[in-house]
Amino acid sequence: MSVLPQPPFLPLIPAVFLLLLLTIVCNFISRRRGFPKNDNRQLPPGSMGWPYIGETLSLYTQNPNNFFSKRQKRYGKIFKSHILGCPCVMISSPEVAKTVLVTRSHLFKPTYPTSKEMMIGPEAVFFHQGSYHSHLKKLIQSSFLPSAIKGSVPKIESIVLDLLPAWEHSKVINTLHEMKKYSYQVAILSVFGKKLDVDEMEGVKHLYQCIEKGYNSMPLDLPGTPFNKAMKARKLLNEKLRKMIEKRRDSGQHGRGLLGVLLGLKENDQLTDSQIADNIIGVIFAAHDTTASVLTWLLKYLHDNPHLLDAVKIEQEKVRCKRLEMDRGITWEDTRSMPLTTRVFQETLRTASILSFTFREAVEDVEIEGYRIPCGWKVLPLFRTLHYCADFFQNPEKFDPSRFEVAPRANTYMPFGNGVHSCPGSELAKVETLILIHHLTTSYKWDVVGESNGIQYGPFPVPKQGLPIKLHRISEI
Repeated sequence: MSVLPQPPFLPLIPAVFLLLLLTIVCNFISRRRGFPKNDNRQLPPGSMGWPYIGETLSLYTQNPNNFFSKRQKRYGKIFKSHILGCPCVMISSPEVAKTVLVTRSHLFKPTYPTSKEMMIGPEAVFFHQGSYHSHLKKLIQSSFLPSAIKGSVPKIESIVLDLLPAWEHSKVINTLHEMKKYSYQVAILSVFGKKLDVDEMEGVKHLYQCIEKGYNSMPLDLPGTPFNKAMKARKLLNEKLRKMIEKRRDSGQHGRGLLGVLLGLKENDQLTDSQIADNIIGVIFAAHDTTASVLTWLLKYLHDNPHLLDAVKIEQEKVRCKRLEMDRGITWEDTRSMPLTTRVFQETLRTASILSFTFREAVEDVEIEGYRIPCGWKVLPLFRTLHYCADFFQNPEKFDPSRFEVAPRANTYMPFGNGVHSCPGSELAKVETLILIHHLTTSYKWDVVGESNGIQYGPFPVPKQGLPIKLHRISEI
């Protein structure tokens, strides 16, 4: 998944001020880069909003569904806007989204703010195109293929069985925070192929959390700012990872996980320690916040739909009985025999639409559907809008896993993106979800504490207050 970890939720007035300041800075940069001015020939319809500000405040101070749907109704499935100082074209047509992400992807490069590249590392796969990207993508994908994930199932199950009793003995848990702990441990397992020593695990976790706090902050490199603290933590994390890489390389045993794959390359294809460290950090980011948000929503949807929860429990109880009969833990094959739970996962991805859109940038003037997209303009395929389109998903506001009994129309369902820059970790996200839901639904019941409705955006949409819940062991009820 392409990531933007969730920052602390800001009060509206400071958040608006920061957005305004960032918009003015970005607008100045965009003018210096020579974006087209006063040239509306063949541009898509739409509004560029206020001078300097554009439509930034309109997007970031309301439910994004409302922002996108109003403009689509008025202008159609391709419209222009101006966000964070950048002129952009927003797309909610499956065919055009495929053009941007797949068939003509070479004309639309991934684009991220420079501060985020600095934070993750400039050599990470997300920030590249061409042969380097293709080479790295194949290596990373090889670590997340079913053949590679199968061996991790018992280890992921062990993580779940360690976490659940701790949740049970807490008065109330913040679901989002606990799911972040879970997804972080699975990400570490996927990268290093094993659980790290306690000191290593905590050292990496502490530095990672410092980086996460500054990831979406204003990029002001001044003493005491979140960005400054994050950049210092990034430097320390790089040094720690270099030592871990050197230690494994010197041992002559490259081991499992992504690190083992990257260290096992032949001489001509070998990566530098910096390249390996940047991609390790990038994968941890990609596997962490988005998965945690999806898991949080899934628990809410099951709680809000008791008939579905009962059906999932029946399905999981069959798997549990089979396990107990054979006196074993959960296996890869067990996860393949959970069709209903899998559909619940798919519908959660659609309904939550954690990634509302992705950013691309036109590398030259491009014409699509009769409209000109100038070089340098941002292009945003709107995943959330596609997922909520009644033409593709009947009664889109309803949580209905049965819709996935039939495969969705091509290019209308893209929770992990599409094309060469799609997320390679989709199978891992599904497996870690199924393993958690298996043990959670067969051994526990949960109640939402306080108000169960409400959404906060920061930047991922998550249930209000992270969905506080109380866990009860079924045998105690």
